[in-house]
This record gives sequence, structure tokens and C-alpha cells, in this order.
Amino acid sequence: MALLGPNEVRELAERLDVTPTKKLGQNFVIDPNTVRKIVRLAGVEAGDRVVEVGPGLGSLTFGLTEAGAQVTAVEIDHRLAAELPNTLAVMQPDAAAEGRLRVVRSDALDVTLGQLMDPDTWLMPQVLVANLPYNVSVPILMHLLELLPGLRSGLVMVQAEVGHRIAAGPGSKEYGSPSAKAAWYGDWHIAGTVSRKIFWPVPGVDSNLVAFKRREESLGTEPERIATFELVNAAFAGRRKMLRQSLQGVLGIPTSAEAASEAIAVAGIDPTLRAEQLDIHQFLAIARAVVKD
Repeated sequence: MALLGPNEVRELAERLDVTPTKKLGQNFVIDPNTVRKIVRLAGVEAGDRVVEVGPGLGSLTFGLTEAGAQVTAVEIDHRLAAELPNTLAVMQPDAAAEGRLRVVRSDALDVTLGQLMDPDTWLMPQVLVANLPYNVSVPILMHLLELLPGLRSGLVMVQAEVGHRIAAGPGSKEYGSPSAKAAWYGDWHIAGTVSRKIFWPVPGVDSNLVAFKRREESLGTEPERIATFELVNAAFAGRRKMLRQSLQGVLGIPTSAEAASEAIAVAGIDPTLRAEQLDIHQFLAIARAVVKD
């Protein structure tokens, strides 16, 4: 068998004395068919450089190596990180012999570019494929998108509610700060759903597969991104307020509503709009209008 099934997952966990914890967001995939579906939807091909977060016992990892990908797996649990190469050697001897797996022992929120780059070629990962921990999925996703400009695409499994928020467009009830920030990097859509029954332990919610394709050209410079994200944060912190109120005092926008209206209007944006009505291009336009070189 090249992939882990329910028996293998439980046997490995018992041997390593691993009890999945809510704190680390650990829910192990036990269905090989779902794993192969994820790899297929992610468009992973032989030779692709893939970064995976939270490989756990290796359920998704081995689906990626089975497809011929070179996988950099970021794992916080030292027991799981140490055992992963050993399990691959048993499950897929050829993949292990070819060096298709490299494990980085780190918290995904703290992982650095140097850790993720191939030490021999200094190339960055091209594709992100991960079953992200439910409790920190958005912060991890944003960290990796910022850290890895070489990512061309990705597919992440997240809590269904979070997936809809990431992929939402302006005007929808799910649209928020994560939606706007994700749109800075590329186009997002829901690629599929995943039943809670394919996990061990079974979580209390279902999951979505969210796919993205990176923009061919960046929307702006790094200082512009930082400024735009500050505006996004402020606007959605007061999402029921008009922009002329929610953006007062941010990035030098005057503190009075009248003066703020004038500053926002310079960008060609109606200051009476609310955060959920603006796309990322409009937030960027405001940032460019109010931030002085």
C-alpha cells in the first residue's frame, strides 16, 4: 500500500503515542481516495516543488510523493516530524530513495523562507497543498502567501465556513478581511467539499477545498501591500460604518469625517460605501491616494 488507510493511521498514532489534539488542530485524513482527489484537484505533477503544512502521519504527504512531487513538509510536532521519513521509506521506498521528502521542524507561523528553500538548488516551492489546522488556518495561509512569491498555485483544506470566507467576493455576506487580502495574491474558488467522516478523530464540522492561482503580476509593491492591508483591517473592524468613518486616522487620513471623505474621494471611491462593497483594487487605490512617498 502506497497511502495510509484508517488502520495504518491508528497503528502509527498508537506506536508513536500520539493523541490528536485540538490545540494543534490535528485531524488526520484516513481515506486514500480523498487524498488522491486533493492531489488531482491541486494539479500536482511529477517534479513539482510542493510545500505542505501539518503533514501529521503522512496521509496527504504520501499522496503528493506518489504523484512524483518534491515535498517540503512543515511539522510542529517533533515525534511526527522525525517519523515521517521512516514511514515513507516503508510505504514508498522509491520515493524515499529519490529524496522526494524533506521535513522542516517548525511552527508554520514562524517558518522562514530559508527553511522552505531547497538547500541544494535554493529554489522555492511552487505549489501549496495542505490540510491546514482549523484553529490557525487563515494566519498560516497569509504568512505563506507573503513569504513565498514563487507560489504559482495551491489547494488548501479548511473548515467549510473559513473556505467560503477566503473565496468570497465583494457584496457577499462571507466577504471580509481574509477575502480581500487573499485576493491580493490571486484568484480563489471552492474546488470541492470534504466530509468530516474522512478524518480521525471526526471533527465537528465539514471542510472545503479552496484553490487559488497566483496573479501573473503583483498588484503593487510591498509597501503598497502593507498599506492596503492596514486599510482593509481598519475598514472591516468597523464594517457597519461608512469608509469615511472606519478609515479615519488610518495611514494619515484626517480624523474628521468630512476631511476623510475628501481623502477617499481622491481615489475615486465613494466615501459612503462600506468595507464589504470594495474589492482589493479599490482598497489599493485608496492606499495610493493617501500614502505619500
